[in-house]
Amino acid sequence: MSNKVLKLTVLLTVTMMLLFAFGCTQTPEADNQGDQANDAQEQDKGVVKLGYVQWAGEIASTNVVSEALKKMGYETELISLGAAAMWQGVAEAEYDFMTSAWLPVTHADYYEQTKDEIDDLGENLSGVRIGWVVPEYVTIDSIEEMNENAEKFDGKIIGIDPGAGLMGKSEIAMEEYGLDNFELVSGSGATMTAALKEAIENEEWVVVTGWSPHWKFAQWDLKYLEDPKKVFGEEEHVSTIARQGLKEDMPEVYEFADNFHWDSDAIQEVMLMNMENDDPAGNAKKWVEENEDKVQEWIPDSK
Repeated sequence: MSNKVLKLTVLLTVTMMLLFAFGCTQTPEADNQGDQANDAQEQDKGVVKLGYVQWAGEIASTNVVSEALKKMGYETELISLGAAAMWQGVAEAEYDFMTSAWLPVTHADYYEQTKDEIDDLGENLSGVRIGWVVPEYVTIDSIEEMNENAEKFDGKIIGIDPGAGLMGKSEIAMEEYGLDNFELVSGSGATMTAALKEAIENEEWVVVTGWSPHWKFAQWDLKYLEDPKKVFGEEEHVSTIARQGLKEDMPEVYEFADNFHWDSDAIQEVMLMNMENDDPAGNAKKWVEENEDKVQEWIPDSK
């Protein structure tokens, strides 16, 4: 082979090697830029505002919904409110939707006040109830027996936030049953369970405002006091309530909210996670990742 041909061959070989190397180094970068663009597009769908009350179940459901919406590419803003403010906020379109409507009894008044300004998407959890709860060792079984045992209860019914529908029903129950020797003590879900825990540890009598599902029923042996006058109603459900206009503004979010539904086992699993580890967002993310099939049932086909 002549020197001229040899030099040409070497030159062509080096050129091909450089072109190959350049192509190999540039393709991943181009692909990465494309992925980043797609990710940016997925994360640019807007912000969904979720109102909720500080009840264990509603903390669980709202955080799970938030994590599922993030999977769909939305940002979320979670706003903790009293029950009345939550309903009014959705009615006034300050919040997009909420999953915390206890119907037909607990939040009946709020529903009546706002029903013409909201979209009721139906139940997301069935088989729930409210009432007054005592430890199993308490020897009475009915609200009618409370007055004669007022001293054992220290004259107190341990409640939650004053705006809650359960507190309104508790005030009515006190009137209906003539519980003049009792005081309804306002607080929060956390202070209620703390008082319950302390009483049980000391084997003292205590009566608290309660609802199911709730992790406290898995933690301790508890019972509802019978309510012959049906002030607290019977079995209820939790509904999803959306602001009017959400269907037009965010049709995918509206369809997701309409699809959202789970059962007592699922929600109590998340509530127990929150009780054991106070990280609602992190626990919800873990639950969503471990229950992908269920979450996919909520996400619209268009996703």
